[in-house]
Amino acid sequence: MEDRQAEYQEFDDFQGQSQKKTNRRNILKDIVDGSVLTNEFFVSNLPFIFFLAFLGILYIGNNYHAEKMVRKTKKLEQELKELQPEAIATSSELMQQSNQSEVARLLQEKNLNLIESREPPIKIVVDKKAIE
Repeated sequence: MEDRQAEYQEFDDFQGQSQKKTNRRNILKDIVDGSVLTNEFFVSNLPFIFFLAFLGILYIGNNYHAEKMVRKTKKLEQELKELQPEAIATSSELMQQSNQSEVARLLQEKNLNLIESREPPIKIVVDKKAIE
């Protein structure tokens, strides 16, 4: 009698393993044919699933925006490197042209009949009491 119980027990163990495989196949079958979408567990957790999907879309959009900003920053850095020598040259030229001697020479060349003042400027001081 014990031999028969041992046979049945082995058979039960074998059925348990078979049941797990069948259960896995059923889950896969439910996913493929779409019946998992009508499952009560799935329907009750639908708001959470939508929330996770929204977070995923937000994450992808944020990543895309960050990559776009990095590309734009690199492009602007390259443009800055290209324009920096021109800015230095223009600044140097402006400093040269704004020297007093250079301004006087340009006025004389263009015959504008302006004369350079030889007297230093005078500071005018007004009392606040005199204004009142």
